[in-house]
Amino acid sequence: MILASQTVNLPQRLMALPGYPLVEVPAIKARLRAEGTEIIDLGIGDPGLPVPTVAVETLRRAAADPALQGYGFQGGLPDFRLAIASWLERRFGTSMDPGTEILPVIGSKEAIALSAFALLDPGDDVLIPDPGYAPYFGGAHFAGANIHRAVLRPENGFLVPPETIRSTGQRLRLVVLNYPNNPTGAVADSGYLADVISACEERGAALLWDNAYSEIGFDDYRPVGLLEVEGGRDIGIEFHSFSKTYNMTGWRLGWACGSAPLIGALARVKSFFDTGSYLAIQAAGAAVLQNPDEFIRGNVETLRARRDAAVEAFNRHGLDVSAPHATLYLWIPVPTSESSEDFCRRVLEASGVVLMPGSALGPGGEGFVRASLTVAPDLYETAASRVAETI
Repeated sequence: MILASQTVNLPQRLMALPGYPLVEVPAIKARLRAEGTEIIDLGIGDPGLPVPTVAVETLRRAAADPALQGYGFQGGLPDFRLAIASWLERRFGTSMDPGTEILPVIGSKEAIALSAFALLDPGDDVLIPDPGYAPYFGGAHFAGANIHRAVLRPENGFLVPPETIRSTGQRLRLVVLNYPNNPTGAVADSGYLADVISACEERGAALLWDNAYSEIGFDDYRPVGLLEVEGGRDIGIEFHSFSKTYNMTGWRLGWACGSAPLIGALARVKSFFDTGSYLAIQAAGAAVLQNPDEFIRGNVETLRARRDAAVEAFNRHGLDVSAPHATLYLWIPVPTSESSEDFCRRVLEASGVVLMPGSALGPGGEGFVRASLTVAPDLYETAASRVAETI
């Protein structure tokens, strides 16, 4: 038993985790609300839109089914795997084995992090984008890997050059990429992905392709998938999430698909960490995937209207904002000499507008802030004018 007077020595891997910038944001928001300030939160990555009606109706029925009350384990609900396979074939023209090449996951976040445990030994090299989603770093960090950060630069279109893959580390075993990209909004085409696959093959590295925004494309841009490019399914895993495509952020549902040996390795690791997502939620996911197109089109149109209103408003008020061809985000250069964290804190305190500092997603994000497409179009005029007044 640990007595209250004893000091608990926490592990170095935990202590070495980066702190979260603006950890005081919730307290600041609460204080400002109490003072009567209207908060406009552009910091979160939740679309804030309704989930598909069929998901709610199916979950209601499935929750009463005794057959769906037990552990799902890694196999999950067979109908869910079959629905994923059908969706992938419709979307990417790729036939996948539901039993060996598809894995239901509890949202893509945990599966991406656990992939590092499945694919890396301590001391192996891993290449991640910077800025990037926290699990890219977290999984590799706790797996004891040597982490190399590929800084996403405007001059490269925020793409990681394939030559960086070819020249990184002595024991490169894993490359993590995310296009359409969070937070920059950058997009990739099949030619770029083919070059990346070739570079990974040359290095003997697995490729994790985080495709959480695969259905959120604008201006006739259709995001590319790992599985539709030659060689991709042999060396990689692609991750999909219901959170962004179907607004089901709190449902924690997604899937991994790709190379059977890699999927098998991830399933084996996951069996030590979880027993699968709730089968009734998987049943709801299967229902959603069977008739997704009309819902997705409506979702994307709503987000496009938000994007157009946000870009127009911020540019009119003096910020330099480019219209992204995908995702939920605007990637905005900090318009002052402040750090991104200091700028976001000052904007919040003065105006009630929440922005995410680029540094929250890695040191390579310094100099930028992220604004999400999460509020109604008319609110972006208010948000932009408040930010301009603060500047």
